[in-house]
Amino acid sequence: MRFILSILFIGFFIFTNGQPKTNDKNVFEFRGVWVATVENIDWPSKRGLSNEEQKNEFIALLDKHQQNGMNAIVMQVRPSGDAMYPSTLEPWSEYLMGTQGLAPSPFYDPLVFMIQETHKRGMEFHAWINPYRAVFNINKSSISPNHLTKLHPDWFLTYGDKKYFNPGLPEVWLHTNRVVRDLVNRYDIDAIHMDDYFYPYRIAGKEFPDQATYIKNTRGLNKEDWRRSNCDTIIKQLNANIRQAKPGVQFGISPFGVWRNKSVDPKGSNTKAGQTNYDDLYADILLWLEKGWIDYVTPQIYWEHGHPLADYDELINWWDKNSYGKNLYIGHGIYRAGSNPAWKDKNEIPYQINRVRSLHNTNGSIYFSSKSFSTNANGWNDSLQQHYYQRPALLPPMPWLVQYAMETPIVVKKSATEYAVNNSQKTGIKQYAILKKENDVYSVEALINGPISSIQFKNLGIQKNLDAYYWLVAIGKQNQISKLVLLP
Repeated sequence: MRFILSILFIGFFIFTNGQPKTNDKNVFEFRGVWVATVENIDWPSKRGLSNEEQKNEFIALLDKHQQNGMNAIVMQVRPSGDAMYPSTLEPWSEYLMGTQGLAPSPFYDPLVFMIQETHKRGMEFHAWINPYRAVFNINKSSISPNHLTKLHPDWFLTYGDKKYFNPGLPEVWLHTNRVVRDLVNRYDIDAIHMDDYFYPYRIAGKEFPDQATYIKNTRGLNKEDWRRSNCDTIIKQLNANIRQAKPGVQFGISPFGVWRNKSVDPKGSNTKAGQTNYDDLYADILLWLEKGWIDYVTPQIYWEHGHPLADYDELINWWDKNSYGKNLYIGHGIYRAGSNPAWKDKNEIPYQINRVRSLHNTNGSIYFSSKSFSTNANGWNDSLQQHYYQRPALLPPMPWLVQYAMETPIVVKKSATEYAVNNSQKTGIKQYAILKKENDVYSVEALINGPISSIQFKNLGIQKNLDAYYWLVAIGKQNQISKLVLLP
């Protein structure tokens, strides 16, 4: 009893009954950036760089996004039936060393390096794969002898200047599942991310050449429904595959911004998009959300507010009403800076962020793409650093993925701004966060990679406000949080 009383006397603090709400954008907000490797859009800047140059470029990229307040990187690791990492299933990407199949020399694994550097900064790493593109340009792309288009030419279809995996073949489904299983098993990734290229965007006057595949196995469906069924099948399989391999790894999709136009379906958005997910890419995103086959969706809403055919406000409101309880992040077309009068307006991205934050079911943003931040176009880096993302944010949780509960840290006060921290949960602590509550409003003051044994406000750059309350929270691998502990 004497020991317990002495602990209470020097400052042992229990948790509060209150917790910040998961839709509180001051606390929980996904802030991601797409990093494209195809055609060296974002990284590496060119092919054939030395290992050191590749690493330095990626570190500079991460540092810039961390400075801007981002908390996640969506990194393209499989741009065209190839790999930005060593794989027995697909050859090295030409976008790394200049020739497909050529490994870095001396050998290193860029993916291990990128994941480690990303996690070191407290950011999530989402491995972005393109599901069906196999050859980016049949006239120019480097193709190695062991590329699958050489080993299994019957798996592929040529459409325009590209080759695609045939989405109607079970062999293709199996291979894609193997690629994803390999990534999930071998690497400490936080998510598998797939973009909008399911069936390819239509080329005027040309039909995608899958008629022979359809005739062989119609499954009693018309061709449109058969194509959608093919995409449904692989998404359902991938979900099951990821859950079996590592149940806490997320599965996200970033579809084209319009599911369907209202003119063809009353459930659709009030838009006039020339092509849509459902009718042209054969991706029934709403079904995948409703069935729980994906954990988050990031529609690419690259239009400005007031656009006559696909208005930003109309679309974000529509997706907010159709997220089916899964996490929703809006894809912003920051690359469009300066492209027309609307995108020359420095207020466009701030307007979009404010609108996202006003929506009940929307949990954050992802920006396309990384390179767009290199020029500070329209002063948007400054806006993020000085205002919108000035304070850090916790990544939004996904309760259905949580693998373990977080124990409440034990905190002992050593001085007015220094605390000893003890948590018996030695494994599974990704981070700690210090939250401030002032006038009933929470904000995140600092994020600290865990585990830790002490906290000093001075070292974290926190100037204690006597009119505010400060709390410590432990964060797990799936972004689950412990109960809050007061730091008086």
